[in-house]
Amino acid sequence: MADELELLRRANPVPVDAPHFGEGPLDHHAERHLNRLLHEPAPASRSRARLAWGLVATAVVAALALALVLGSPNTPPAAAAPRPLVVQAGSTPVPLRVLAERAGQDAADGSPALRKGTHVLSWSMGMSQDKPPVTLAEERIVRWRADDSHTELVVATDPRHPGRPVMSDEDGEPRLVEDGHVVSRRTFGPSWSDAPPQSPPPHDPTRLRAYLQEAQYTNTPLTTPELLDAVGVLLDHWTLGAREDAAVGRLLADTEGLRPVGQVTDRLGRRGQAYVYDDEGARRMLIMDPVTGAVLGLEATFTVDEPEYGVSAGDVMEYSVWMR
Repeated sequence: MADELELLRRANPVPVDAPHFGEGPLDHHAERHLNRLLHEPAPASRSRARLAWGLVATAVVAALALALVLGSPNTPPAAAAPRPLVVQAGSTPVPLRVLAERAGQDAADGSPALRKGTHVLSWSMGMSQDKPPVTLAEERIVRWRADDSHTELVVATDPRHPGRPVMSDEDGEPRLVEDGHVVSRRTFGPSWSDAPPQSPPPHDPTRLRAYLQEAQYTNTPLTTPELLDAVGVLLDHWTLGAREDAAVGRLLADTEGLRPVGQVTDRLGRRGQAYVYDDEGARRMLIMDPVTGAVLGLEATFTVDEPEYGVSAGDVMEYSVWMR
């Protein structure tokens, strides 16, 4: 298993994009309509629904962890939730517009170029209708081939504790597995779509905003939390080039409520500039490369105590870290 993990970590992130349906792709209009039905709640309820999901998931995760710790003498301890990122004391916040200008200068020669694919490390709460949720720490890389087929490798790993067991819900059963355990290795046949986020993103901020709105299956302007979610979806499908990084920076620089707070060190040891948005009961943190303006990560944490759900202010809801 260690060899698999090493292969993943050395891999150069290449094209990703996983087809939504194993039976074969729907056409553009059918895909958008189905996803709108499945994923688009009423605008007024969208933010509260997301927060409520996190609260319920956290409560059951806590119950599951307690059961794993106290259930039997032979049961391995549950994996702990990560600590939130901390802004370095005394660091100077850099306005997003400054980073966007730096990214624009780096994009002058068009290098590096946009690549279809991603290499992402994520921690999240997973849940289903008939199983308790579990906290998952996974690393995923997808490689695309010239014929539009691709492979996806997912392993269970937590960079905070190399070599320690990791929680997984492989086959729907919550359990601890060894670091580097292969959760799945899949190969997909040729697949192509002209619908965002499968289609290449533009590197113009105005067109990019429209692209991200379409990727979120909505006809209304995206709120700041929705825009950050859409950027995460984009990065789960593409490794952005310098021009796309600049477009994302300029777009986010004009986003209401996203403020600079200073320097942080992300979960891969990289230095970044942090920008936060305070939502109802939650705080979202965007981490960007201070030199290139590329998005390094996103994190969501609770900002209020919810004793009835076992949630405390500062608890991490989810995070994603993207690699080049």
